[in-house]
Amino acid sequence: MTSANEEAGALVDATATITAKTQVATLINVFTVKPENQRALVEVLVRTTDAVMRHREGFISTVVHASIDGTRVTNYAQWQTEAHLRAVLADPAARQQMGEARELSEGIEPHIYRVESVHRG
Repeated sequence: MTSANEEAGALVDATATITAKTQVATLINVFTVKPENQRALVEVLVRTTDAVMRHREGFISTVVHASIDGTRVTNYAQWQTEAHLRAVLADPAARQQMGEARELSEGIEPHIYRVESVHRG
């Protein structure tokens, strides 16, 4: 079985760097999906990141998670500042791509966060 990263040709072993008390803005989108739409939504998010988001100023990284039960997809995106994040959210090309994601989902809960604490094992 191949992952969406392997299909898109992206790095499979990349790691998001999460550091507490930085000015990095983190957008976490939680999509509710029907299980039959989960894979398509993951593919749209991967394609959107590769085609649009990663080329925008301030982009750091994106991680896409798919729930084991097939009912959720979570997209964790880091931007250098909140201003960079808000600029991409207003970008017509980005908005069009995110519209595709919305069409595949039953609902989306987006929130902007800052990291307060990190613990490593």
